[in-house]
Amino acid sequence: MPDRQLETNPLLATPPGRTSARMQPVQDETAPVCKHFQRAAEIIGKRWTTQIIRALLQDVSRYTDIRVAVSGISDHLLSERLKELESEGIVARCVTPDTPVRIDYRLTDKGKDLTGSIEALAAWAERWAAADPGAAPPES
Repeated sequence: MPDRQLETNPLLATPPGRTSARMQPVQDETAPVCKHFQRAAEIIGKRWTTQIIRALLQDVSRYTDIRVAVSGISDHLLSERLKELESEGIVARCVTPDTPVRIDYRLTDKGKDLTGSIEALAAWAERWAAADPGAAPPES
């Protein structure tokens, strides 16, 4: 669309406080999916991330124990996810200089704040994830 049309058509004009059509729009905090929710979903919505967090919530802290608790994850992917969670401030990597060196992972306060969400997801999974997609809701 030519720039001239944008200038002359009031319906195509950019409202105050917003960016033009060529720039990324500013999201409203009250939008159904605000930018904060989108960011949170991108962080914890990656495959295996919630399982890792759940294992850490259950006091599993060693790399090998997390790998056992999160059945099916590869070493490479577990290492990658732990680094991502560490960079987001959700997980802390604790090195104890013993022989051999001991490395533990623990949830930070930011990570512990996910407890309610992870527990709610686990409850939902127990109720719905095992059910047939077209089945009636299970009795409570």
